[in-house]
Amino acid sequence: MVRRLEKVIFALFAIAILLSLAGFLYQTIETHADARRSPEPGRLIDIGGYKLLIHCTGSGSPTIILEAGLGDLSDEWDKVQPEVAKFARVCSYDRAGYGGSDAGPMPRTSAEIAKELHALLQNAGEAPPYVLVGHSFGGYNVRVFNGNYPHEVSALVLVDSTQEDQYNLLPSAWERISASQLQRYRSQAKWASLFVGLGIARLILLYRNELTPDAYLILQPKYLQARASELQWIKTSAQQAHAAGNISNKPLIVLTAGKNSDAILQSGLTKQDFDDFHRLWVNDLQVRLVHLSSRGKQMVLADSGHDIPSERPDAVVDAVKTLESETQHK
Repeated sequence: MVRRLEKVIFALFAIAILLSLAGFLYQTIETHADARRSPEPGRLIDIGGYKLLIHCTGSGSPTIILEAGLGDLSDEWDKVQPEVAKFARVCSYDRAGYGGSDAGPMPRTSAEIAKELHALLQNAGEAPPYVLVGHSFGGYNVRVFNGNYPHEVSALVLVDSTQEDQYNLLPSAWERISASQLQRYRSQAKWASLFVGLGIARLILLYRNELTPDAYLILQPKYLQARASELQWIKTSAQQAHAAGNISNKPLIVLTAGKNSDAILQSGLTKQDFDDFHRLWVNDLQVRLVHLSSRGKQMVLADSGHDIPSERPDAVVDAVKTLESETQHK
């Protein structure tokens, strides 16, 4: 009886090992195949022991730098960059841990990200002045960059960017939703090596018919860990953006989403919570961003939700073109 039980346990153990090996090989082979079929454009640049992927197109000065939101890769700008490249030099990139970039030091705060971006631009040979474009969380990063290297920045575009006072002013339900999202991100990061490394996440996406050609870029433990860290330390990043101060008299355009965001509406907020949030976001928090510069302007996009780079890329392109023209003829 004991020997039979030992054989069963050994057999189950052997099956688990074989399944794990099969999952690992499946994930590895399919990741390499996806990378060949849908390569991410750009070049890897060493910034001091690890490399970041940067993709620059077009020509001219100033150079436009595109900084994506939390969880978003450089492909967030796929509808923006080709249009901007028609009249300016423009660069998008993957932050450390994201997409084709190597993992970077923890924690992932705006101060660390701004330092890495500066090293990346220097080592890639992309010379200032820069017009910085930051979407959502990316707004903190470009503000910190401007605070650290003010003489290298000529103008900014903040695309429905986060604002540091929001954590004290948003409806109380928002804090609960944010905490739930952080818990989910941290859990995914904790189990990433098992969940992603053994192909489980890929199989789930395949079963749901949600496996896109570029999914391999986010089916990586380093991505899940970097994303979780950015969210966990987002209030520290908010403090760093606040400490960076205003941007004096530099041209600034604030693009604000004026349409209900489906993601927010589906997040558990009541209609009243959402109305309170939307009113505060459009008429208060975004206006505070405008006041960072004596030359700040706000454009409310009534037909766009939070994902302006995808829903209204033309608005981002027009804002960049306006500021690029102003800084050229300053």
